Formats: sequence, structure tokens, C-alpha cells
Amino acid sequence: MIRIVLPIVLLAGIIKGQQQSELVAVDRVDLQRYTGLWYEIAKIPNSFQKNCYKNTTAEYTLRSDGKISVENTCIEADGKKNVAEGVAKVVDAFSNAKLEVSFVKVLGINLFWGDYWIIGLGDDYEFALVGTPNRKYGWILSRTPKLEPEKLNQINNILKIKGYDPEKFEFTIQE
Repeated sequence: MIRIVLPIVLLAGIIKGQQQSELVAVDRVDLQRYTGLWYEIAKIPNSFQKNCYKNTTAEYTLRSDGKISVENTCIEADGKKNVAEGVAKVVDAFSNAKLEVSFVKVLGINLFWGDYWIIGLGDDYEFALVGTPNRKYGWILSRTPKLEPEKLNQINNILKIKGYDPEKFEFTIQE
């Protein structure tokens, strides 16, 4: 009996050790500094941005009720401007780094909230890394349309530390 149980216990320990660690957001976000215009530098491809071809941006504006207005824009392949308006709410008031966002509103009620965690942030808020606890989604944002190679290396290192594969990110065309 011990010959069977011991290998199973060891295998379970190995499998558990290979599981991805819990995603950790940054310690603190100053929402006043975070709001404003961000350029999407790269993203993990997703279905809700499938029509975006270039010039993807996100603009965040603090509201008087403590929520954040979100306006995502991009240009589609046919040249048409695509705009998605939503709202974000802070779910971790201690750090302001964990938010949820909704782009679906019915009868004045926002539905289908999705995680939006700030997992990396430049010292001067010059870049931000956004992800979700399951690491299915991820974005690299910048205050400028382009980032220097040294800054991209720094970002890739942060992504690796956070359990993301930087190779899964697809660069966004910014003109």
C-alpha cells in the first residue's frame, strides 16, 4: 500500500508546484496619475478587439462617484473608427490596483464586469501592465505611442515575474 500512496503523494506535490502562482497586482496606484490617455503597445489577442487594426488607445477619466469612465478606441482595417465606452470600479480600495470594467449597459445598469488588474507600473506612470488573475488577457500600455527597447526589456522582465509569457503578446500598430 505504501508503494502506491507515496508515488501519488509525490506526483501531487510536483503538479501543485507547477501550478501558476496567484497573480499579484502592484502595491499602490494613484488614480489621479493613472487617468488620462494610454496607447496600447501590445496585447494578448482577444475576441473583443479582433477588429482593431491600429492606433488603439484607452482614455480613463475619474468620475465624481469614484468610478472611472473608460473610452477605448481603435482603427479597423477598413479605416473605420471603433469606440467602446465603459466604466471601471475599484474593487481593492487599499491599493486601487484591482479594478473591474464593464462595457455592457442595460437600462442604466452595467453588466458583465471583467477583471482589470494593474500588475506593473512605471515609476513615472510612463507605462502600465494590465492583466487578469487567470492570465488569459494582458495589455502593455504607454503614455507614448512607442517604447524604447530598454523599457520593453524591463516590461518583459516584469511580465515573466508575474507569470506571463511575453511571447503571447502581439504588438499594436501605432501611427
